Amino acid sequence: MTAKVYSAALVGLDAEVVEVEVDILGGLPRTIIVGLPDAAVQEARERVKSAIKNSDAIFPPSRIAVNLAPADLPKNGTHYDLPIALAILLNSGQIFFEPKGKLFLGELALDGSIRSVAGVLPVLLMARKLGVKTVFIPYANIKEASLVSGIQIIPTKNLHQLIGFLQNLIKIAPVKQVDWSEILSQVQSGSDLGQIKGQEAAKRALEIAAAGGHNLLLSGPPGTGKTLLAKSFPSILPKATVDEVLEITKIYSVAGLLNLNNNLITQRPFRHPHHTSSAVALVGGGSSPKPGEISLAHRGVLFLDEFPEFGRSVLENLRQPLEDGVVTVARASATITFPATFTLVAAQNPCPCGYSSDPAHSCSCTPTQILKYQKKISGPLLDRIDMCIEVGRIEYDKLSSDNEGESSMQVQQRVQKARDIQTERFEGSSIKTNSEMGIKEIREFCKLGDAEQDFMKAVVIKMYLSARSYHRILKLARTIADLEGIKTIQVRHLSEAVQYRPKVE
Repeated sequence: MTAKVYSAALVGLDAEVVEVEVDILGGLPRTIIVGLPDAAVQEARERVKSAIKNSDAIFPPSRIAVNLAPADLPKNGTHYDLPIALAILLNSGQIFFEPKGKLFLGELALDGSIRSVAGVLPVLLMARKLGVKTVFIPYANIKEASLVSGIQIIPTKNLHQLIGFLQNLIKIAPVKQVDWSEILSQVQSGSDLGQIKGQEAAKRALEIAAAGGHNLLLSGPPGTGKTLLAKSFPSILPKATVDEVLEITKIYSVAGLLNLNNNLITQRPFRHPHHTSSAVALVGGGSSPKPGEISLAHRGVLFLDEFPEFGRSVLENLRQPLEDGVVTVARASATITFPATFTLVAAQNPCPCGYSSDPAHSCSCTPTQILKYQKKISGPLLDRIDMCIEVGRIEYDKLSSDNEGESSMQVQQRVQKARDIQTERFEGSSIKTNSEMGIKEIREFCKLGDAEQDFMKAVVIKMYLSARSYHRILKLARTIADLEGIKTIQVRHLSEAVQYRPKVE
């Protein structure tokens, strides 16, 4: 008679229940695992055998068949070790427990200890949705598991301890839910804006971008503070909500980027990939598709320094995620959709030598070189960037002054108020910020008066704006109005939004 224990398989950012069936047959000792297992699952045979022997149990000296159902779903990872071991012990009569309503995850070490695994958070969310009563996880994943309430979660350190618990011989305290008020009160990290001298126009652009989630391009000569401004951007972002913390941590859990020291992603991510990164590193993929940098920046910031130095084919992969907020990775084995709602902050020099816009330095580039360098960023990609700001050289008086500008905390308070307005505006929908609005929302929340319509008509005709550019200006003006706490968009809001428009038309 077969024994059945339940586990889970990761499919993108979601999970599905997997039935681990074991049957002990006659014949020479051998363990066979079927059900589309990858190499890590196949290697579980040796780990399980040693772990059982080192946990004061007996590994049956027979032919053992392990089936992972559904058989047509690829099984990846090492978290099947624990359910396979328990199914073998259950089938051989060494332990007795009711497997229904229980789900097991864990990688076994040779001595029987249980190591952490990736993807615990999406499995717990799936289990809660399906009404599973108890989930057994590695003790090392306890912080990640504490994010989920409404389900009993038992952390286990080793196989011997788990056997004792299932036999009602010992007790294990379930995981306590995390204190959300403490998590949400944490301050976002990043350089303080008050430490940056001058660059008031760029700081204003950063504030607007943070308030509405708008994409931003910083352009200027080397050494003017573009990178420092970008690195200070996280310090003015609004605090992450409970749903956003769960979204972000779920992505990092599936990517296997959580560990004992970093088990919760409580702050908005700031991803800074090098310009030599490949398309797969940026978008995601692999034989078993994993999230890339743009998904790891979800609900946070993707900073691309030396923007034109990235491969053009790599940058063109950003066009669909910037528009849709998701990225779809298609492979022969599966098609996976990852979330990718991020704020793009890019920095670039105006030319190869960097000084074509600097009055204090002569540019050594030819017009052909400058044009070729600038054309590395395609028009369609630039059209998806809401704001473009020139970062000029700082005057000596400002650079040497002891006066500090507004601190990040002061700016963040205004940004938070603007985000609160947007949260109330989009309540009941999946939209979080003004930058995510579609045509329907723009018509509803970006209505213009007669004077504003006359202004925009003149702008569209004079600048030959595309439909996308027109709508992006409206969304940007909506954010500027929110920062002032004004319900209606006025001409001055539109005028400022137009000034930030990249000159691509």
